[in-house]
Amino acid sequence: MTRTAHVVLIDQVADWEAGHLLAELNTGRFIGEPWNVVSVASTDQPVVTMGGVRWLPDIPVADLDPTASDLLIMPGGIGWQPGREEVFVAVAEQFLDAGVPVAAICGATEALARAGLLDNRPHTSAAKVALEATGYKGGAHYRDQRAVAEDGLVTAGPQSPVQFASATLGMLGLMSAELLEAYDAVFDRGDPSAFPVLMSG
Repeated sequence: MTRTAHVVLIDQVADWEAGHLLAELNTGRFIGEPWNVVSVASTDQPVVTMGGVRWLPDIPVADLDPTASDLLIMPGGIGWQPGREEVFVAVAEQFLDAGVPVAAICGATEALARAGLLDNRPHTSAAKVALEATGYKGGAHYRDQRAVAEDGLVTAGPQSPVQFASATLGMLGLMSAELLEAYDAVFDRGDPSAFPVLMSG
């Protein structure tokens, strides 16, 4: 049965932050088989990304059910602000409570922090000071890493889209440690010698 990933389209979503992850899930080129990628927004109207692309959501957030999903992806974006983010944060909490993985990057991690969802979970973000500005209480669980994947939650900063992808794919068990190392080598370090390893997977 084909698995499904839901990706949140906040206002002015950051196109690039989940780009690597979405490409690997949708094509299945290095993970064995493609996933369904379903976009979710607060309404059925197109969302304009930070790159100026008009992205038509597949479903409204009101129709999103964690039991019908295998992953919630939360890219960053300008829309992660109090008064605009709460409906998506509530969905993230439902996913975590249901044991369905959540992958959040950049501004989405700040939204989770504001809601208290990082107070007791290992995590990272753009920088510790960025989360401290939210007033959250999870500083003791902050890790100075490009991406953190633990307890069904992946977090990363905007400078780490490749690590965000590899951490999520690893947490989901979709790529071996060898393939993940090759993935980082090719897409983060620009080492083409690792590409045959990826293709052999």
